[in-house]
Amino acid sequence: MTSDAAVQSDPGRVSGLVRGLLRWETGLAVFLVAIIIFGATSSSEFLTSFNLFNIGLGAGEVAIMALPMTLIIISGEIDLSVASILGMSSAVLGSLWQHGWPMPAIFVVLLLVGVVAGAINGFLVTRVGLPSLAVTIGTLAAYRGVADIILGPATISNFPSRYLSIGVKPVLGTNLPFSIVLFLVLAVIFGIVLHATPIGRRIFATGASDEAAWFAGIRVKRLKLLLFVLSGVIASMCGALWTFRLSTAVQNNGVGLELSVVATVLLAGVSIFGGKGTIVGVVLAVAVFATLQNALLLTNFNQEATGVVTGALLLFSVLVPSSGELVRRLRARRLRFRTA
Repeated sequence: MTSDAAVQSDPGRVSGLVRGLLRWETGLAVFLVAIIIFGATSSSEFLTSFNLFNIGLGAGEVAIMALPMTLIIISGEIDLSVASILGMSSAVLGSLWQHGWPMPAIFVVLLLVGVVAGAINGFLVTRVGLPSLAVTIGTLAAYRGVADIILGPATISNFPSRYLSIGVKPVLGTNLPFSIVLFLVLAVIFGIVLHATPIGRRIFATGASDEAAWFAGIRVKRLKLLLFVLSGVIASMCGALWTFRLSTAVQNNGVGLELSVVATVLLAGVSIFGGKGTIVGVVLAVAVFATLQNALLLTNFNQEATGVVTGALLLFSVLVPSSGELVRRLRARRLRFRTA
């Protein structure tokens, strides 16, 4: 049988192939290849091992924080306080080290800082019933204020060299920074949990409909609370990575990173309305953002206008994957208006 005859005899296989080619992740992969070609042709430095290492180094903390953010957004919520938790964690690390604490004990405290910060967010959202957007905007300012109280104008930079090497040296036998290796390991874990376990199915069900998930026996509030705690813990640990990479603890570490984290997750095709998204998309989105910013940096592109590119990608990634849901909601609103 010829290939044409096989195609005609199995139209379902053809439609499945077309759907696969039209997946958002496929578009991200194509876009990534285009960026790499653009970067390589625009600058001879783009594909050097030094530059590729720096691409990963600059994207590490954002990439790691994007993983729990993905679960939170799929569940129908959002956490805008992650960068402030990172900054607060960095301030705590610097302050405790300055007061003579051993580093292992400091790491335990940072873990507790992340648990408490995430639990506050989760409690206000799930138990008090406040919108996560409003809650985490408030805690974004509050946690940043705590960092300012802890360190004030002080700058701490006398950390041991064995810890500073974590941020700036590649993992043995690779050309990858520690943060990217950690991200890839966590991405595999998060991918398995989200796409191959009952916990992942509960997260998707919760994002699709809180009420339906509750009637199905899912403990929605507890699930969301745990996701916020997870986000807080990972953001706090990223505070240590950020501090060691810059060799400095200051109260404003990580300012503005929350936009990069959210933009990465939405570019990955995760629906802002919840109930949809993949970890593969997040990995590709991290690569797209990091390589695009680096490629623009190596060209004569106006660096002050890079925010325009990021903003345009963010709007595009919100509108296109969520267009069906937007149309459905607009129709529902129009119908309610007519019947009112």
